[in-house]
Amino acid sequence: MADLLNQKQIEKLLHTHVPGIDEVIVEYVQGYLNDAATAVSNGDKDVGEDPVEDLIRPMLEEAGGKESKVEDLCVKFAALLSEIEQKAGPAKRSGMAKLAAPVHMAAQLAQIDKAARLAQTRPADLSHTKGRSVASQVDTKKLKKAEARIAAKLQKREHRSLYEASKLIEENPMDDDELLMKVNPILDYTSTRGKIKDVKVDNFDISYAGKRILTNSSIHLVYGRRYGLIGRNGIGKSTLLRNIARRELAVPTYISILFVEQEMAGDDTPAIRSVLKADIFREQLLRDEADVNAELQRLDAPAPLDDNGEEMTKLEIEAKKNELGDRLNGIMTKLQDIESDKAESKAGEILNGLGFGSVDFQRPTKSFSGGWRMRLSLARALFCKPDLLLLDEPTNMLDIPAVVWLERYLRTWTSTLLVVSHDREFLDEVATDIIHQHSEQLDHYRGNFKSFWDTREERRKNQIKEYESQMAYRQHLQEYIDRWRYNANRAAQAQMKIKILEKLPELEKPEDDKIVTFSFPDPDSISPPVMYMDEVTFGYNSERKILENVNIDMQMDARVAIVGPNGAGKTTLLKLLIGKLDPTTGMVHRHGRLRIAYFSQHHVDQLDLGLTAVGHLKKTYPGKTDEEYRSHLGSFGISGMTGLQEIRTLSGGQKSRVTFAGLAVQNPHFLVLDEPTNHLDMESIDALTNALKLFKGGVVLVSHDERFIDSVCTEMWVCADRKVTKFSGEGIKEYKKLICPPEEQ
Repeated sequence: MADLLNQKQIEKLLHTHVPGIDEVIVEYVQGYLNDAATAVSNGDKDVGEDPVEDLIRPMLEEAGGKESKVEDLCVKFAALLSEIEQKAGPAKRSGMAKLAAPVHMAAQLAQIDKAARLAQTRPADLSHTKGRSVASQVDTKKLKKAEARIAAKLQKREHRSLYEASKLIEENPMDDDELLMKVNPILDYTSTRGKIKDVKVDNFDISYAGKRILTNSSIHLVYGRRYGLIGRNGIGKSTLLRNIARRELAVPTYISILFVEQEMAGDDTPAIRSVLKADIFREQLLRDEADVNAELQRLDAPAPLDDNGEEMTKLEIEAKKNELGDRLNGIMTKLQDIESDKAESKAGEILNGLGFGSVDFQRPTKSFSGGWRMRLSLARALFCKPDLLLLDEPTNMLDIPAVVWLERYLRTWTSTLLVVSHDREFLDEVATDIIHQHSEQLDHYRGNFKSFWDTREERRKNQIKEYESQMAYRQHLQEYIDRWRYNANRAAQAQMKIKILEKLPELEKPEDDKIVTFSFPDPDSISPPVMYMDEVTFGYNSERKILENVNIDMQMDARVAIVGPNGAGKTTLLKLLIGKLDPTTGMVHRHGRLRIAYFSQHHVDQLDLGLTAVGHLKKTYPGKTDEEYRSHLGSFGISGMTGLQEIRTLSGGQKSRVTFAGLAVQNPHFLVLDEPTNHLDMESIDALTNALKLFKGGVVLVSHDERFIDSVCTEMWVCADRKVTKFSGEGIKEYKKLICPPEEQ
């Protein structure tokens, strides 16, 4: 680019004309201009293609540039390219050369027509080509040039796709209220009563980052039903939710939508106030009520003025008061319809259910950690009660009591719910229907997850049976045709078989379930004691003790689950075990040769999103070849080109797999895992479960996934009230009954 265009000049122009433009857009514009400049200087400019108008202008408009400024900028860029084209000279500029003599088109057409008729009446004789080579008439230089031009086009198209993807990844997210207002243009939802609120969209395609997610798919959500959306990591479930939430699929505007995708931004707003503010319809009604009351008070003042600044007459005042009174009555009726007076108690109930204590209600939202702000986002969504609620892995940041409360709450949900989850227990409790996303399609099943699993297995068996039966029948027909086709006595029957074969419907071979496997290497043996805590107390200050007098002992065969309410110190306990935190008093002993691999629930924060998965392993755990890293990632389901994609483009589950691959490279004696199943799909959870069962080292984990705990762990420790005690019951289900009695479930 430096030889053709001045990068700094372009960057300065962009920042001057589009203040606040994202750097990622600056880079893409520079890249496009560089490609265009190279093309015109080489005489490769495509007729009908205008990179400034077709590619750059839409980017600048999407970046928020004013129309006049964008127009001025595009004119400048076009002038720069025109200048380069002029310097390239007329031959390169036009790509044409002067003919040595006139061409008589009529004669040429006659020759072509004659050749065509000859070809139709005379079969082609290629026998002369046998046994000798024929010199190619292809200009190899021109061929290479054409191939390069095609490659450049494909690269440009890929850059465009990556730019579109980066807008979803890099853009500064709107705050929740802005997003609500943008995607829900109808504020007064009392006016939509009586309308059909089913969502039915047919024959749509979705792509992301140049990859096709769904092809010619259909989705039908019946109002009042609760749908679980399942599928493998990276299949595009979150992308589908995002497309629905942004109304990129044709969802009627009178259907209100809310998508809980990310933790809310923290500020000075008290927690309960942030929940109340989420109901934008109620907030607008309250503002309208305040405005009307203020206007009525103004009219009661001596000598009120009208809009023109003139003193109002008594008749005008009376008429205005009547008008405002009618408006106020309408507002009050709507507030009563939505039970506005019960809003605060309803918000408090939701916050309590999600684990917030009453003392937390008045805490500013910025004082909460990311996990708790995610709960606040969920609380806001439940309080709003939109017509269509979209949830993406809502149980990830919840402890077991909060998960139980959420299951119970969602079972009473009266509008439509579409939730992505890989928690089988949660889906069994909540879902009335399952949508299975696979092979660029959406399959709908009636019933909860267990019902889906049984139905899918039965359907799959029938599909395999039908496919194999048809393949056998096809083979039988083909054998008959091959045998008797040229037999005079049976040619007619053979011809009938051909027609039958042609009319048979084409059946696709049922998709094979890809088996996902995780594998952790066996560590070398070390003699006990391996790791223990002796009278450990920890607090961030003398007044705030998290753990007190903890005594635990772990050997190489340990399979321990740590359970307890959020905020009780489970993650703190793990960090003390691995040495990330030092005890205030007491001692943590670790064997001198002990290798510990730690999976943090915030593991994504520790990944360089600009690197590829291979690049991450190479940088963090050097010493192997790229091929070895790719092979290792493949054993954790990051196969093919996925290992060469930037980590930022991977799904949450794929990022988790990259992290697990990194743990295995360390060849640990002990795996310490904090919420390891978050973001993993069901197949990956099963693969992790099997890998941990086979692992010869120790495992200690924190998880809210009942099935995972039940399958992996042989003992449970309860972390509560600053103490850590061994649970004497019969596993996670008994513990769940103890903390969430059946009458509360």
